[in-house]
Amino acid sequence: MTSRVPFAERGGAPRGLIDLAAGRYPSFLFGAQVGALLPVFHFHDVTRADLESKLAYLAENGYRTVSADEVAAYARGASKLDGRSVALCFDDAWASLWSVAAPLLKRFGFTAITYAIPDRIGEAATVRPTLEADGSAGAGGPPFVTWPELRALNASGIVDVQCHTETHSMVFCSPEISGFVTPGYRDTPLLNRPQLVDPPHLRFIQADELGAPLYPARSRMSEARRVPVSLEVHERLVDRVTHEGGAAFFDRPDWNATLRRLAGPSPNSRPEGEAERRRAIEEELDRGRAILNHCLGTRAVRHICLPWGVSSRDTADALVRLGYQSAFANRWSGMLAVRPGDDPFWLKRLPNRYIYRLPGRGRRLWG
Repeated sequence: MTSRVPFAERGGAPRGLIDLAAGRYPSFLFGAQVGALLPVFHFHDVTRADLESKLAYLAENGYRTVSADEVAAYARGASKLDGRSVALCFDDAWASLWSVAAPLLKRFGFTAITYAIPDRIGEAATVRPTLEADGSAGAGGPPFVTWPELRALNASGIVDVQCHTETHSMVFCSPEISGFVTPGYRDTPLLNRPQLVDPPHLRFIQADELGAPLYPARSRMSEARRVPVSLEVHERLVDRVTHEGGAAFFDRPDWNATLRRLAGPSPNSRPEGEAERRRAIEEELDRGRAILNHCLGTRAVRHICLPWGVSSRDTADALVRLGYQSAFANRWSGMLAVRPGDDPFWLKRLPNRYIYRLPGRGRRLWG
């Protein structure tokens, strides 16, 4: 059983250089016109200063935004666009989608697509303040939008809500300990912290669980088979660190050896079978869409963005069986934009910093 993360599932500078050498970056990034491309830009958590200037650039240069249905139709060759269309995707549905992005989108007359994660969304008695109502922009509270906020965004027509899987999970794929939760783990992005227990008792590794063992992990949508890990070892190590000083425990020169000794030998854990893996993938995709449609009172959720862009043949096949209409997912071939004739289940996007490379007044081809 391999636990190494394939290069194709990694990002960073090396992957970017390979994409550049392979000609995957659209020519408009280097001064050409957009042509028969639909540029799709992705955002995560946003600030007012950054987003406002990008939306102003699009507005001043006459760009219009499209929905997920329009993206899929264009990929299938069922519609035409004029070279001034873009899609703006806000992954994960962070709280700033409600408090910052939606008011700015409304002001500039744009719409956006959000790929929401239903198991990360909580209920609330009311919605938080926004830029229009309060200069604090809704600071504080849950990191993601709440259900009342997502319902309001969906009803507004400004945000097209689609799916980002049910849980947006990485799963452990090896019983070999690769590290431990240390005080520095708080800098690990929230959505990159692996799943400790799978649904229906979903639980993720927490930054305050100092001493918890970590194992090689990959996306639930990948070809990796999940390996169950010992909750007893997890609790034993966390309890030991808690009772021996918490963060101060890691000032000891022997902290790593102590935790490995306490953890004991790696168990002979049996990975899930291939049929079990395929079923877990299909259930994650099916439940994610079903929960969103139910909670929003709609049937419009039929598109998906796969976490970290990771997919597999089994994932793509499951999307077809379940009736999804499109998916954003990375692979080695294909342009980093949407073109007529593209496989709708392997669509590509660009980071939002490239918005300024679009043709128009104030265009920035460098930096």
